[in-house]
Amino acid sequence: MNQSPQRIAILGSTGSIGTQALDVVSRYPERFNVTLLVAGSRVDTLIQQAIRFRPSMAVIADESKLWKLRDALAPLGIETTAGATAVADAVTRPDIDTLLTATVGYSGLAPTLRAIAANKDIALANKETLVVAGAIVKEALAASSSKIIPVDSEHSAIYQSLVGEDPASVERLIITASGGPFRKASKAEIDNATAEQALRHPNWSMGAKITVDSATMVNKAFEIIEARWLFDVPFEKITPLVHPQSIVHSMVEFTDGAIKAQLGTPDMRLPIQYALGHATRMPQAASSLTLGLLANLTFERPDTDRFPGLLLAETALTRGGNAACIINAANEIAVASFLRGDIRMGRIVDIINETLARASFVDNPSYEQLVATNTEARAIAQSLISNC
Repeated sequence: MNQSPQRIAILGSTGSIGTQALDVVSRYPERFNVTLLVAGSRVDTLIQQAIRFRPSMAVIADESKLWKLRDALAPLGIETTAGATAVADAVTRPDIDTLLTATVGYSGLAPTLRAIAANKDIALANKETLVVAGAIVKEALAASSSKIIPVDSEHSAIYQSLVGEDPASVERLIITASGGPFRKASKAEIDNATAEQALRHPNWSMGAKITVDSATMVNKAFEIIEARWLFDVPFEKITPLVHPQSIVHSMVEFTDGAIKAQLGTPDMRLPIQYALGHATRMPQAASSLTLGLLANLTFERPDTDRFPGLLLAETALTRGGNAACIINAANEIAVASFLRGDIRMGRIVDIINETLARASFVDNPSYEQLVATNTEARAIAQSLISNC
């Protein structure tokens, strides 16, 4: 008997992950049905997507764009709404089975928690959700029938490598990193790099924010924090490793010395379809990995002198409390300023650490306290930048 298609909501449908997810969905119409599309401000792209995929609802976070969305989609019978509250409400709709969280940053937290409370499964591409509120998300999952399947290529690789394994047999998780565009650059070259240089990632096509995070290796720090919460592994058992070819997406070492790895081409459609399909293997949506690409696989230890952003994982997980929330908020402000040309790249991690030193520390924060922390840390970071 044929199963009904999985009803998919995409939070961040006009971004890099969202558009690739829609490509996956278009290849498997018998498996997936898009019922909700949510975008930040790219209303024209959202309209085009909605016309093609005909969801029940389309939501734009930027309320000033609602009139355009409504005028375009009302004749098609597609419901429209706008604003942050509307986004959080929409993901609880009864015609959703799985929510793909493909937004970047803190904005993904509230709707993800609402979706978990509504027992929706989560295909998690928004690492900041667990970075900012890992303990709260885990508590919410314990009270829900929801499950999380990671979409980040590194966490998907670990997830796949753990299938069928006893969690007690895990010795360590090995998270690979490409090294970004500045893998061989000097500290001075990195500190003074332009946004144009930082956005030239050698292997991956991603949005601007995450590409800069990759260049500073703050992204890898966030992935370590995310892995700690996803897989219940302490920080001491998570090791970053630079792998320039981006073929080995991550590895798991077991207590008997064996290591399992997941390999594939650097194409996000592979982990997207694995997550949307609830760990089901489907015919490929991306090019196959050929043996020729395996001829030269190299690995290096990361250099924290040149990439001090990587140390933020240890800082966040050692301090605990709201430290990771402060770090994320300061990073979002600093990266946005860097992309505008207001600060040099070397100031990003400095601003994060200075914000962490000034912001109020809360040992065991509630969700409301994390909201307040996010607001406070952003204000501090912005003040530091304004006074540069």
